[in-house]
Amino acid sequence: MPWSVRWVGGCGAESQKQCKKSSFAFYQAVRDLLPVWFLEDMRTMEVFHWEDGGKVSVYSPSEALLYALVHDHQPYARHLLTKFPQSALSVPSQSFSCCQSAPHLAMAVRYNRVRVLFRILKAIQAFPPGDRAGHLDRRGCGRVEGGQTALHVSCELVRPECLLLLLGHGASPCLRDSAGNTPLDTLLQQISHMPAANMRAKLLCLDCLFFFVPQDFQFAMKQQLLDNRQQWQDLLGENRFQCLVGLAPPSLFVRAMRVLIRTISPEHFPEALDNLPLPHFLKPLDLKLES
Repeated sequence: MPWSVRWVGGCGAESQKQCKKSSFAFYQAVRDLLPVWFLEDMRTMEVFHWEDGGKVSVYSPSEALLYALVHDHQPYARHLLTKFPQSALSVPSQSFSCCQSAPHLAMAVRYNRVRVLFRILKAIQAFPPGDRAGHLDRRGCGRVEGGQTALHVSCELVRPECLLLLLGHGASPCLRDSAGNTPLDTLLQQISHMPAANMRAKLLCLDCLFFFVPQDFQFAMKQQLLDNRQQWQDLLGENRFQCLVGLAPPSLFVRAMRVLIRTISPEHFPEALDNLPLPHFLKPLDLKLES
């Protein structure tokens, strides 16, 4: 069996080779969606990987969760987040992260793992407020990720489900990345790309952001929109454009949705969207996710 491994000791070339073999065996087992009990036996009893400096280390719940995210192993992700919520979302070793920060939220968005993202956000809600904000609004590595938050990544990759889940659980739409861009700026840059591919999803992301950004929100691209008015009116539609640049107040619908959505606590998001007093076609997204 490719995942059969044995304990290795010492720090020589042979033991390092065995570590690489056993490390790949665990990766392969998660990729093949093997049962949770089997993966946990491997993680805690058999599988090792080689750290910088010649240290042999077992996989942490944090590192195992990253593998579960990559391969969309939802039962394993659920197990790790239920049994080890704090350590599963802690900083992994340097082999898994370029800087000392936990990349799980951004990774879930990048791979569009909506259900695993939902479970991560539910786990975070049980953390102390400071820890919760630290996870939701964590900026990525300035060198590799440009200081983007998971919300920026949702806008860059046009992931409306991820975007709405993050916003509803308290992620801030006002933070700026290393270039000074808010998530709204990042999304507008994607909207401006030609040809105008995936425009429906981009405008859906924009509509979701409208419900959460504060009144008179300042963003870097505002002047560019004003300088190229006709182009942006064609891309966004007149109503969205005028609201964005402050030439008209938000529509009554947007103002009503801001009030309604803010009555939903993160603990009940997005389930409580179904209970909003609105016809189905007016609700932001149909997120049918198990709690």
